[in-house]
Amino acid sequence: MSKTDRKARDVGHAPTDLSPAAEVKTAMAGFVNDLNKFQDKVNTKLQQQEERLTMLDRKTTTYQRPALSVAAETDAPHQKAFNAYLRSGDDDALRGIVLEGKAMSTAVSADGGYLVDPQTAETIKSVLNATASLRSIASVVNVEATSFDVLIDHTDVGAGWATEAGPAAETGTPSIDRITIPLHELSALPKASQRLLDDSAFDIEGWLAGRIADKFSRAEAAAFVSGDGVDKPTGFLTHTAVDDATWTWGNLGYIATGVDGDFSSTNPVDAIIDLVYALGAEYRAGATFVMNSKTAGAVRKMKDADGRFMWSDGLAAGEPARLMGYPVLIAEDMPDIGSGTTAIAFGDFAAGYTIAERPDLRVLRDPFSAKPHVLFYATKRVGGDVSDFAAIKLLKFSVS
Repeated sequence: MSKTDRKARDVGHAPTDLSPAAEVKTAMAGFVNDLNKFQDKVNTKLQQQEERLTMLDRKTTTYQRPALSVAAETDAPHQKAFNAYLRSGDDDALRGIVLEGKAMSTAVSADGGYLVDPQTAETIKSVLNATASLRSIASVVNVEATSFDVLIDHTDVGAGWATEAGPAAETGTPSIDRITIPLHELSALPKASQRLLDDSAFDIEGWLAGRIADKFSRAEAAAFVSGDGVDKPTGFLTHTAVDDATWTWGNLGYIATGVDGDFSSTNPVDAIIDLVYALGAEYRAGATFVMNSKTAGAVRKMKDADGRFMWSDGLAAGEPARLMGYPVLIAEDMPDIGSGTTAIAFGDFAAGYTIAERPDLRVLRDPFSAKPHVLFYATKRVGGDVSDFAAIKLLKFSVS
């Protein structure tokens, strides 16, 4: 075998007689082929690595995507710790927990109780707002102090006409009244047995929210109507009522029905019409009637001169009934129709009555005072008072 044939065999080609130039060309072709194969392998490896990196990036993005759960995860430690405190009195986890971005900023010492879990507090708040009390139509403000001041300008700034060249006349100075609404402590004391608390299936927070909301709503509703202002809000009916013809600031004006303890037997609707138009036009647009169920039962029978009922029920679920086109709030703490009572109120309560409250709600667990039951002493601070005496008028069942 010639030397040329042996070289051809070594490079994998059939033995043949090649010139030196042809041998070089064949060798270069084999080298380029091997180089292309190597490059293909490198590209395949790079593509596989890129795919793995892409999949890893997708997984990372997927894990970071549900931002909606951040709020729940932030509240979860406090909720879990609060639940443990309610069931067993274990307050170690509650100490030092900070709820950022909320009105209830931090836990407090066990001597004054611990702040209610935000979700439970919102449940209680929604129930209070939905109950048939003055809260649903009054102005409600959150404060951090022990009182809330309302500044009322109940006079108009003086105004006058002036000529182009004449001197401007001096106008009057407005009169400002300051009404201070102190906050009082409202409390509830629901209790449960320890055996019930030990049952993991028992929704302790839902039960507690329902009991607290029920107690608070009853106490608030009564105080906003007839509270005497001593360790409780001042009810709007507590203020002195005077004949609307002689009304002055600091009192509530009333319209008399003309009959002691009843409506007039001839034209009972006239008293309600007089009540509506005793209120200033600037207040009538947002005005509401307030009365209890017994009074509503008597009023809804009234008809106008053409025989049409003055009362109309709400057309949709949750919509209040209306009297003369104005909504009616049924507040059971309003007095019944009787001799000299002011059983019906009419006014813009968003302007006329202000409720001030602190946003925090505390619960103190007491397993000792009512063994074998556990008491939950829930407290919050709230106050209320008339903030505009011109915005509310009363119907008095009297001769004058």
